[in-house]
Amino acid sequence: MENIVIQSNISNLVRVEQFLDTVCDTMNIHNYYATISMAVLQAVENAIVHGNNSDENKIVSVNYSKCKGGIAFTIEDEGKGFEYDNYSDLPMMEGRGDGIFLMKALSDSCIYSDGGRKVRLEFGIQGIDASRSLERIVALQQFFQLKKISV
Repeated sequence: MENIVIQSNISNLVRVEQFLDTVCDTMNIHNYYATISMAVLQAVENAIVHGNNSDENKIVSVNYSKCKGGIAFTIEDEGKGFEYDNYSDLPMMEGRGDGIFLMKALSDSCIYSDGGRKVRLEFGIQGIDASRSLERIVALQQFFQLKKISV
């Protein structure tokens, strides 16, 4: 199975988790599951809630493919899109942009297209270099530190 299509209902995230588990098992990359699933599930949740406004008549598709040095997931919704350039690499206050921040921090590449209706997340599987690992650790520490302060 190279893709999954779901109705825009948050309860369908379970089906996406199962899909990701199958992909990671098939590709023998289960040790990457936590990183991949957190980023992809965030993208799917954004597509459901913000892209399709939880309209169950609209769908979200998740496709995966092999890419140079790893694996890529493309998540697409049927919404109006959004101005993704307005979101920085740091989470915004009041909870806005947290999902985009996590997607960028956990993937090796996060590329929006089709007016913001589609996002491609790439994950290097051959090995993450030490500097990229350190960047992720620092970014996530900052993220969770901000969450402690703002709560």
